[in-house]
Amino acid sequence: QVQLVESGGGSVQAGGSLRLSCAVSGYTYNVAWFRQAPGKEREKVAQILTGSGTTYHTDPVKGRFTISQDKAKNTVYLQMNSLKPEDSGMYYCAARQTVSRADQYNYWGRGTQVTVSS
Repeated sequence: QVQLVESGGGSVQAGGSLRLSCAVSGYTYNVAWFRQAPGKEREKVAQILTGSGTTYHTDPVKGRFTISQDKAKNTVYLQMNSLKPEDSGMYYCAARQTVSRADQYNYWGRGTQVTVSS
């Protein structure tokens, strides 16, 4: 069983920064950050393979967001810089314990809200 608890959301002005944290308990193979804005579909933002540390960032956030982990603290971070109003939404941490061809995640946190004002 995996438990995920997000923190670090808040309200910032465009151009500002936030760092989200996801406290992880249990074994994981892949941890990802997703976001969902009102009226829009949920989208993946970034992922990290917890064993190798290999990361992937989607095009909308590439160069602005960075996913990382602190194994000693069992925490995955999402550093968000140069924030834009379109980055606003609920951010979720998700995890899975195996490779998934369908890119499905079995475990989800409750989310943390990010609001970016112009």
